[in-house]
Amino acid sequence: MNTVGFDFENLLDESVKIHGHLCPGQVLGVKMSMLGLREIGIDEPKGKDRKNLIVFVEMDRCATDAVQSVTGCSLGHRTMKFMDYGKMAATFVNLKTGKAIRVIAKEEARDKAKEHFPQIEDKYKAQLEAYKVMPDDELFDIMNVKVAIRPEDMPGRPLKRVKCDVCGEFVQDMRDVLKDGKTLCKPCAFGGYYIIEDKPHGE
Repeated sequence: MNTVGFDFENLLDESVKIHGHLCPGQVLGVKMSMLGLREIGIDEPKGKDRKNLIVFVEMDRCATDAVQSVTGCSLGHRTMKFMDYGKMAATFVNLKTGKAIRVIAKEEARDKAKEHFPQIEDKYKAQLEAYKVMPDDELFDIMNVKVAIRPEDMPGRPLKRVKCDVCGEFVQDMRDVLKDGKTLCKPCAFGGYYIIEDKPHGE
């Protein structure tokens, strides 16, 4: 189950430039992406296949930057979806064929890393070097999955744009909520991550 068809070293170098430093998460993210892309039949994620790929990432850690670097997917292009699960996992979807593979980093890979480089005392450095050479079946589990992507979650222009009846801000991509006969944004309907201390500047 080794990754083929991609240049690991070049992809890792490119990812490190974007992320800012080399770390075990970068290595995992690059290899995870290579494996996922190969399994769903995507050869040129930044070229001819760029419109056929969507990736769901389940972590907001270093590996996510690596996934973005390798795949070319991003939140801004609506080709990367962030699922806040706190898991070192990502699902790669081929929109053309419908094939989807979820790749999960194995927890036991952390301990096996030391077996590959017992001479390295620093556990972090041992993981970094070991992840580079460990085969995919030691690093990852993979599962075939089905992903139903809603039309409003696809790349392209918003399908809908409405004004919140409470705050007056506009909501697009059908993220509005109908509650008590009113059209609301999610923060007004359920509470948001922020607390308003003053009015927007300019009012």
